[in-house]
Amino acid sequence: MASPQPGTDAWHDLVQEEILDPDRPIVDPHHHLWETQSMWGVYTLDDLWNDTESGHNIQKTVFIDCHSNYLTKGPDHLKPIGETEYVAAVAAESAETDNKATIAAIVSHVNMQLGEGIEEVLAAHEEAGNGLFRGIRHAGPHDTSGTLRNPGSPRPCPYSNEDFRTGVRTLGELGYTYDTWHFFMQNQDYLSLAMACPETTMILDHFGTPLGVGAYANQQEEIFAQWQKDVAAIAECPNVFAKLGGLAMPDNGFGWHEREQPPSSDEFVEAQKPYFMHMIECFGPKRCMFESNYPVDRLSVSYHVLWNAFKKLTTDFTDDEKNAMFHDTASQIYRI
Repeated sequence: MASPQPGTDAWHDLVQEEILDPDRPIVDPHHHLWETQSMWGVYTLDDLWNDTESGHNIQKTVFIDCHSNYLTKGPDHLKPIGETEYVAAVAAESAETDNKATIAAIVSHVNMQLGEGIEEVLAAHEEAGNGLFRGIRHAGPHDTSGTLRNPGSPRPCPYSNEDFRTGVRTLGELGYTYDTWHFFMQNQDYLSLAMACPETTMILDHFGTPLGVGAYANQQEEIFAQWQKDVAAIAECPNVFAKLGGLAMPDNGFGWHEREQPPSSDEFVEAQKPYFMHMIECFGPKRCMFESNYPVDRLSVSYHVLWNAFKKLTTDFTDDEKNAMFHDTASQIYRI
């Protein structure tokens, strides 16, 4: 009999665990939704609930831009408004259902290279967001090796572009946040951006992605050493907060998506603990928040096992520190 396909419910069901600390309130500050087929499949509200209802006390979530449901007509710079309209409608549906996770905030997209011109787009997002619009993600991953599952943008990382920086500063002036995702070799560019925009609250997604496949395979020690230095420097910027998650993406090189069964929480902790502990040490618990990055990380690990792993990683932390990383920091940053 053939093994279940990685990332499917049947594959996840091969590893079942008792839920740890099941009553702890959790805000999942990073997930996506795809109504139609994408690189990561279809992921609707029902799919999200299937995961959030797997045992942990997931009370609220934050949707993060994933180029889904963009408008097909009108000016290009306003097409991302379609995603905000779509998610706002889904969020309203989630709020009408008792005892299930509510989508409580929306982070959308705008081309930051519009500079001050982003204000028109932000106003449109605000109108479409039904009170849930909180900020923007314009990611900066760029790789030319041709060996990654998700190579990011075909254009060079935009962080040094002056119009881009004007856009990031404008977000801060208007009270919005700036999320981004990039590869480890863009961490220095990100540091420069953070220093140039000190009044804008910035959120570093997915650890700055220390890659481990393709052109970056068999270099884990060297990449980790450089990543440690870069993260420590970024953490010196008090306007930057860190999301702890996204390391189970295939391009990080742990290979779980190629196995006959997914990892247990103990395997997850053994493999990734050095990354998590370094981030928490550098940023401090009050500037960190655990994230699922679902459904992207769903290819590698089940939802209930993932949050069990997060709880095992924080066994030695105080309740106040745990509250910050599982709930309070995300609630503060995204105003939920």
